[in-house]
Amino acid sequence: MVADLFDSDAPVPRATPPAPLADRLRPRTLREVIGQEQVLGPEAPLGVMLASGSLGSLILWGPPGVGKTTIARLLAAQTDLHFVQISAIFTGLPELRRVFDEARHRRANGQGTLLFVDEIHRFNKAQQDGFLPHMEDGTILLVGATTENPSFELNAALLSRAQVLVLERLSLADLERLAQRAERELDRALPLDGPAREALLEMADGDGRALLNLIEQVVAWRVEGRLDKDALAARLMKRAAKYDKSGDEHYNLISALHKSVRGSDPDAALYWLARMLAGGEDPRYLARRITRMAIEDIGLADPQAQSVCLHAWEVYERLGSPEGELALGQAVIYLALAPKSNAGYAAFNAARREARRTGSEPPPRHILNAPTKLMKEQGYGAGYAYDHDEEDAFSGQNYFPEGMKRPVLYAPPERGFERELKKRLEYFARLRARKG
Repeated sequence: MVADLFDSDAPVPRATPPAPLADRLRPRTLREVIGQEQVLGPEAPLGVMLASGSLGSLILWGPPGVGKTTIARLLAAQTDLHFVQISAIFTGLPELRRVFDEARHRRANGQGTLLFVDEIHRFNKAQQDGFLPHMEDGTILLVGATTENPSFELNAALLSRAQVLVLERLSLADLERLAQRAERELDRALPLDGPAREALLEMADGDGRALLNLIEQVVAWRVEGRLDKDALAARLMKRAAKYDKSGDEHYNLISALHKSVRGSDPDAALYWLARMLAGGEDPRYLARRITRMAIEDIGLADPQAQSVCLHAWEVYERLGSPEGELALGQAVIYLALAPKSNAGYAAFNAARREARRTGSEPPPRHILNAPTKLMKEQGYGAGYAYDHDEEDAFSGQNYFPEGMKRPVLYAPPERGFERELKKRLEYFARLRARKG
């Protein structure tokens, strides 16, 4: 028999490679899922649903590698529903119709269907509407997974029929538990010292699947003793931070940058600026947003802030990356430490509301020019006081439409340069009152 194997021309069968570590460690029960206590705990939404036997359609919203697919599979197993998984990226209308037909046939035979739709936000609004009748008549129990904000990507009708559950990126403690589980499965410890092990967990960036892939690489190395942090970094490339310039992370990070500047925290502001640049954000977009911060949150409390931003923008245009990015960083520091005021921003918005309210009310006639005889006869320009001829170069005349109550739009605070502007406002208010 052995000789036949060597003499035969038949190909020698290859040993089946072991399943990926992520598949081997896939939890078999919801209790084995690491993290997501805010969703799976006894008093959390899913825990309560399962305890009461009233599982409804769900949208699982969270970053990659936090257990969305695993949770959907385990929900189907725990509720005796047939599990069907599709991806919105690869599924068209013909495939969807077949899925619904099979679920309808299954239901007629007494078997329910849990339909898991990965990347559900990639279906357009019309395709999303196609799920509604099958959800309403009980043909399917829908569990959708998305990395994007459902409020923006899913239509209102679908959201009204499903509960949104937010899954969070795994903490370092969660990742350490997962690493220990992997070591038990592999029956060997990772050849890393303490700092290197922590660096490995940080490389995963909250993604459990990514961590298991990294662990598979590390255990495949033939090393003597334990590697330190530098040796690990030399052998492994750090994962790129998750950042989608058109998705949630884009808006989350620019919000964090803006609020850090508004909160006068230069360290946090620099951190979020660096995060966005490291993620590949266009520095010109950041220059524009930084300038907007100077206008909205600092304004006339420090009139120089806008100039600092515009000069930093110009420096970037001249130097490019990475040198020009330093100018943007310095502008962010300046804004964070500048006195804050949104009085000008609030005043302009109030003026726009007044303009909409008063419609097309004309200016008072005494401040209108009268280039023709008829206009002079109509009273245009009559009684206009030329301020430079008045005492204190101030006439105190009314410049609002006749009959409109004078509003107070600009109310500067006692901060920065606006402290001086407030004094000027009060000075002119006293003169106006004196002149009647």
